[in-house]
Amino acid sequence: MDARVTNPSALTLKENGLEVALPNGKTGYFNYYWLRDNCASSFDSQTRERVFDIFHLDAAPKPAEAAIEDGALAITWAGDGHKSRYDLAWLGQYSEGKVRHDPADLPRRAWYSDHYPDIARFDHATLMADKKAVAAWLEAMIVEGVAIVTAMPDSHEGLTDLVRLMGHVRPTFFGEYFDVKTHIKPTNLAYTAKALEMHTDTPAEDVAPGVQFLHVRANSVEGGQNLFLDGVAVANDLREQFPDDFKLLSETEIPYYCEHDTYDMRSRQRVIELDQHGEVSGVTISQHMADIFDLDQAFLDKYYPAFCRFGRMLQSDKYLMRFRLEATECIVFDNHRIVHGRSAYSATSGDRYLRGCYADRGEMRSTYRALVSEGRFK
Repeated sequence: MDARVTNPSALTLKENGLEVALPNGKTGYFNYYWLRDNCASSFDSQTRERVFDIFHLDAAPKPAEAAIEDGALAITWAGDGHKSRYDLAWLGQYSEGKVRHDPADLPRRAWYSDHYPDIARFDHATLMADKKAVAAWLEAMIVEGVAIVTAMPDSHEGLTDLVRLMGHVRPTFFGEYFDVKTHIKPTNLAYTAKALEMHTDTPAEDVAPGVQFLHVRANSVEGGQNLFLDGVAVANDLREQFPDDFKLLSETEIPYYCEHDTYDMRSRQRVIELDQHGEVSGVTISQHMADIFDLDQAFLDKYYPAFCRFGRMLQSDKYLMRFRLEATECIVFDNHRIVHGRSAYSATSGDRYLRGCYADRGEMRSTYRALVSEGRFK
């Protein structure tokens, strides 16, 4: 290669990339395309988006000159003479092909039936005024999957304002908001006074909404106890005790549906969801909306026992948290992790009204990252 190298002991140019001595004492290899693509000038400081388009290069990028200067790799590129400078410590973050650190990739903390007194609680007015409190709220949601917001205003706006601290209201085929009360002509069991079996919401959507908000506006009825459990805790125990069952539920997609006069929603989901680390990230379960299983009947000889074993575990007192939400409280929870239900109540014994909506899990993690970490490309 004809390029001029100022520091050959610390820098070696090769055909497709270069080797450079890093501050940690190791030697890192970096591809020329990658280096040219990630020059600091490739990113706009206002929008923080990439403005350089590597597709427009006439030829593969090659250095004309390369040197180590004041703790940085300096390259003058052949052809257009563009100059790039890369801090060696920054290069070290990408030398081993590891996924970039994500402050929102926090380990989940499983919880059990005794968790109610320890649920993270946050005052609505404090959240509206303090970004540090918002960060703590979102962290609790990421780690434990559930939190309660107290002293909520008795208004539609109070719920909307709370959601906007996390992201945006995420519509479903039911609309942007839903009102949980007894309906004369119900289209959902939640709109009756009957008991609700343990479930996650709207599994019939291709991607079910990630975070659910239930704002209690009134609750003076007899009964209607809230039932919540941590699907991560149950699935982790299934994995340890019945690994073959866990494998079936985490690898097999089953059909879900929700149909009425004006809609016919269908999807296929895995009962147990795994993240990029292979850890349990959540569950999707709803006997109300499980469609007729259209799987091979011989395969169902294995699948149904595993499915039913997991369903029975969801009824266990080991996991099931029972409590009563009161007016001015809003419970916020991960709809891909927290399995919830309620006991029956007497519709004529008082007033029960919960207003609900959803937000997106990705937006929740995005907001958390923005609150706890420094942005790039400024």
